[in-house]
Amino acid sequence: MPVGQIVKAISGFYYVRSPEGEEIQCRARGVFKFKKKKLTPLVGDYVQYEMTGPGEGFVTSVEPRQTELLRPPIANVDQAVVVCSLREPEFQQMPVDRFLVHGERAGLDLVICLTKRDLVDDDSEVERIRAIYQTAGYPVIATSIRTQVGIDELKKYLAERTSVFAGQSGVGKSSLLNQLLPDRKLQTGAVSQKLGRGRHTTRQVELIPLGNGGQVADTPGFSQLTFQGFEPEELSDCFPEMRERSARCRFRGCLHLNEPGCAVKEAVENQEIHAGRYNNYLQFLTEIKEEQQRRY
Repeated sequence: MPVGQIVKAISGFYYVRSPEGEEIQCRARGVFKFKKKKLTPLVGDYVQYEMTGPGEGFVTSVEPRQTELLRPPIANVDQAVVVCSLREPEFQQMPVDRFLVHGERAGLDLVICLTKRDLVDDDSEVERIRAIYQTAGYPVIATSIRTQVGIDELKKYLAERTSVFAGQSGVGKSSLLNQLLPDRKLQTGAVSQKLGRGRHTTRQVELIPLGNGGQVADTPGFSQLTFQGFEPEELSDCFPEMRERSARCRFRGCLHLNEPGCAVKEAVENQEIHAGRYNNYLQFLTEIKEEQQRRY
């Protein structure tokens, strides 16, 4: 039975790209079997399928996943490109850090892409943001679709990779993808001046091939990512700059709050870890504990 990849899912139909590049519209055969296993096919899944007619078929099984994200819902991506704007709306660190945490937990490589570089006068804002993520080791690319700054650099990161583009609404994900996919124009939306954020223009997750051997996923914008299912002890492992230092903490399972001999807090005090990243860690830790209290 042939194996293809789900590239789009709409209203109960799964659009499967065959090994020959044909897009086949499929239903899920034995859908109740999927539900019993609590397995819902996702965009990015490799699936076995059975042809029932020209361009039509049934998905019969889902192959084991290498990676999985629940929001945005997508499987088998190698890399997440976290898109955030420098202006309109202003750069916001907390939502970026939220997605980085979820990407780390899913085992993805991560790239931060700043958009609308043409709206800032110099590189000081870009360098300020780079300094935040320097000790975490995340690449930070500043781009502009108007001046083409950074577009070629971004393409190098996307080559031969399956990447998910994610970020808040209005930061320019679809506009950026339009630069990478000139033959395919995705809908874009203006940023609300009153609210300072954009409208959702992407309605579903879709996996789109690039010309450099890679493929990218355009996803609906997100406003919040929760930490449901997280344990407090695992959060610092999702901050690379903390993960490499926590082994030197005096106590095993250190939460980096008020424990003596905490290597992470020492690094924050010595400005080796950015204070804003640490403060967001504390906020996320509080949310995890509150979610645990609701659970029990």
